[in-house]
Amino acid sequence: MLPSIRQLASELKISVITTTRAYSDLEQEGFIVNMQGKGCFVSPRDSELIREQMLRKIEDGFAVAIRAAKVARVPRKELLQMLKSMLEGNQYE
Repeated sequence: MLPSIRQLASELKISVITTTRAYSDLEQEGFIVNMQGKGCFVSPRDSELIREQMLRKIEDGFAVAIRAAKVARVPRKELLQMLKSMLEGNQYE
């Protein structure tokens, strides 16, 4: 069980709004579960769920990049080359 939002905000000497936002973000990412009336708990690690969430983020990022490439009239081949170069530069795999 995690500390209450107010308790954590007090301990860290930060705003309750900031703490609420952090808990909300963690819940959206699947790291914690908020049980009404009982508090917030760390979620069991479901690697498939986390993988699905990360795939969704990747797809969203690709969608943004594709829209920008269309506006800039970047050819598909050049866009694919950019991705390939980035993957190689980041030592992916």
